[in-house]
Amino acid sequence: MKILIAHNAYQHRGGEDAVVDAEVALLREHGHEVEVYAQHNDALNNMPRATAAMTAIWSHRSTGDIDSLCERFAPDVIHVHNTFPLISPSLYWAAARRHVPVVQTLHNFRLLCPQAIFLRDGKVCEDCVGKLPWRAVTRKCYRDSAVQSAVITSMLATHRAIGTYRERITRYIALNSFARDKYIEGGLPANRFRIKPNFVASSAHPTWEHRSGGMYVGRLSSEKGLDVLAQAVRLAPSAAVDVIGSGPLEALARDAFGDRLLGFRPLDDIMARMGTAEFMVLPSICYENSPRTIVEAFSCGLPVIASRLGALIDIVRDGETGLLFNPGDPADLAAKMSWAAANPEQMKRMGRAARTEYEAKYTPERNYDLLIDIYEDAISTLTREARAA
Repeated sequence: MKILIAHNAYQHRGGEDAVVDAEVALLREHGHEVEVYAQHNDALNNMPRATAAMTAIWSHRSTGDIDSLCERFAPDVIHVHNTFPLISPSLYWAAARRHVPVVQTLHNFRLLCPQAIFLRDGKVCEDCVGKLPWRAVTRKCYRDSAVQSAVITSMLATHRAIGTYRERITRYIALNSFARDKYIEGGLPANRFRIKPNFVASSAHPTWEHRSGGMYVGRLSSEKGLDVLAQAVRLAPSAAVDVIGSGPLEALARDAFGDRLLGFRPLDDIMARMGTAEFMVLPSICYENSPRTIVEAFSCGLPVIASRLGALIDIVRDGETGLLFNPGDPADLAAKMSWAAANPEQMKRMGRAARTEYEAKYTPERNYDLLIDIYEDAISTLTREARAA
């Protein structure tokens, strides 16, 4: 199978970029021919704002590039990850003209919410689900800018009106059932969805001896609940938590966690620390989609203490693969961390269950099978539609 991967990389590398790299490597390891069509948001630094705005809605460069790639490479399927802002949804129309099926992974909620995470004033906001998101402009939801919010709203309005999202994408990949259901509620066709979570490779089977303390891995930002964790740590001094990451709340983190703020760490170091910790904390106050850090933790036999919110409720089974706490509630989080520190045997049991969950759902082998099934489904669907036409 020949696969064209399309991805607009972010200025600050994140989990989505890592997923793309991992899937490309996985497909190549299984003998598939893979081409990557990539653009990087660093290009925005040298682009006039008006040009960037128009490109986000429709990129003539992307349509030309995809047309040329289809001519030269002749892909069986195009797998799209992120098109915002430089690739743009014009890619889908270029693929349609070449009669190539398109699979779109929905890593966030951008097609429903210009901000992409359903968060406003520190609380979940679904005001734009199923509606034209004009409120995002008046509220300056994207980067606190009415102009930038208007660009995304215009992109969504344009491509909803011309049927791009409903008609030009053969299959959508949702990372979990919560995200799938939210997108269907927002108006996307239910019959085009398939579920495939993220995956990580695990080189060694974990042990559960000599584990101690907790850890947080992620962006140091308000939507990730870092201030909630900071308050909880003060309420639960017996639960030591190492904090790994960087971001806008670094000063707050330095004051709250002191020497336990470890800053950026390479993945190998993070995985090694996951193999010796008792629990990982994920205190997000927004809808997480499918954080790779949970899959990494499960692969290391590490249970997760997560917010009882959105998809996390399904990914972390309360009392089985971790613990859930009320989102935005530092007292409840402190209570769960204190319980974890006082009950190491129960946490080891949850860690074993987390590893079992990883082996059943999140291995590269399982992910490859799901991905190829989705590709084959998309190819056969487009073939049937062409014959019917």
